[in-house]
Amino acid sequence: MKDKHILLHVTGSISCYKACELTSLLVKEGAEVQVTMSEGALKFLQPAVFEGLSHREALTPDMFARKPSVIPHITLSQNWADLIVIYPASANCIARLASGLSDDLFGATFLANNFMHPVLLAPAMNSNMFAHPAVQEALQKLEKWGTKILPTDEGRLACGTVGKGKLIQPERVLEFIREAL
Repeated sequence: MKDKHILLHVTGSISCYKACELTSLLVKEGAEVQVTMSEGALKFLQPAVFEGLSHREALTPDMFARKPSVIPHITLSQNWADLIVIYPASANCIARLASGLSDDLFGATFLANNFMHPVLLAPAMNSNMFAHPAVQEALQKLEKWGTKILPTDEGRLACGTVGKGKLIQPERVLEFIREAL
């Protein structure tokens, strides 16, 4: 994984703390990690956490927060990333991507990539949400387009229920990343 460029998108899920461990594992293996955070992720974690782990500025949803001469969604997707990982992928993120919404940095980055580079998506949500037809149809649509949908674990969720929808562990995601590269 040495010198590989991994774009890691973190969304608003209670399990987003696991993205910190994934970032650390990737950096230890020699990868360069660029983190982008959704508005929801910013409610759970501060960018400084990822900046300390990745030694790169964590990018927030505002596409226009950077210098006008830089076009981050094009640069990240077409010129920088070898692989894109969405970990965790909330129901909101999944629906937005399947709808083609591009009103934030990651939505535009996802569209600009247009599957030039592999995209791995790790769902994380309540079991009923995960089973909902809207989420399942969006996942099927994304998979049909070329996104690799990672499995969820089963177990106790943050809400106290037990079932599918639990975010897979960072070590398992690392295995999928190795396969994709």
